Amino acid sequence: MDTTWMLYGANGYTGRLIAHLAVERGHRPLLAGRSAAPVAALAAELGLEHRVFDLTDAAAVRTALAGVGAVAHCAGPFSATAVPLAEACLATGTHYLDITGEIDVFEQLHARDGDARAAGVVLLPGAGFDVVPTDCLAAMVAAEVPGADRLDLAVLPGRGLSPGTARTVLEGLALGGRARVGGRIVPVPPGWRSVRADFPSGPRTVHSIPWGDVATAHHSTGIPGTTTYAALPAAARRAQSLAAPLLRRPAVRRAAGLLADRLLPGPDRAHRARSRAEVWARASAPSGEAATAALSCPDPYDLTADSVLRAVTLLLAADLPPGTHTPSTAFGADFVTTLDGVKLTGPTPTP
Repeated sequence: MDTTWMLYGANGYTGRLIAHLAVERGHRPLLAGRSAAPVAALAAELGLEHRVFDLTDAAAVRTALAGVGAVAHCAGPFSATAVPLAEACLATGTHYLDITGEIDVFEQLHARDGDARAAGVVLLPGAGFDVVPTDCLAAMVAAEVPGADRLDLAVLPGRGLSPGTARTVLEGLALGGRARVGGRIVPVPPGWRSVRADFPSGPRTVHSIPWGDVATAHHSTGIPGTTTYAALPAAARRAQSLAAPLLRRPAVRRAAGLLADRLLPGPDRAHRARSRAEVWARASAPSGEAATAALSCPDPYDLTADSVLRAVTLLLAADLPPGTHTPSTAFGADFVTTLDGVKLTGPTPTP
């Protein structure tokens, strides 16, 4: 397989972080995106080659993937961009990974598992903060409770959003609450469930949100029930309920996205250096048996850059079985512990 890899969406906030870290670590990715001037400028800055193409042009995408062994896709919203690029990867025998956190995108790509196997391609959505830490913890606690039927996953994210993350959040709010119940992803009221999560920094009450593991955790663990949570102040929970009906209107969502582009440049290096995130997981069975695990990690954007680079290296070097994977099914539950600055607690049986 070709060992050249492409970073698509290289000129976005997270793409730039990955590109700079890649060069620091001796990688030579092929930078790509649909906006010629910023992609070319970044390539010149880093001394890298680049290609410019739009994902709406299927023929151009396939041509651009010539000689590319893997693509790291960082240009959201992934609800619009993931499937076209993944389709091209299936056609050209190119491994695919992205940094989506969108439930529907995960399900769309997992539905292509058979096609990926036939093409000899790995599809790996969610190779960043959503969902690497949560997915790996889910696999750890599930292994401790073989009869588990419920999985609770909670996050304390870092502070500060990029424009791309803000757009993903807006799309998620428009869809309302969701959880996996009885093996199926179903709509639920915003904040429908609350639990007490034992984070490394101390216990916190967390409230349900539609996080990507609603889709991925079932593929990783087989557990039929998954609810995902975050620590949200009361004002944010009320805003979530009020915003959902408005954001279902495309015009409102577009206006909010444009506002995010103007007002959210993304956290700078100093801000990220002061920020850490935390994750907690619990698997439980009808018998009362349960296990928990938790971790703390660097700022989500820094973890994402680190994770993507390690995942690309493994995709190109390892003989992974083709198909659609989660981070833990591709690289094992311990993958998260190989990332810089991650501190794991557990897994621990609980009464």
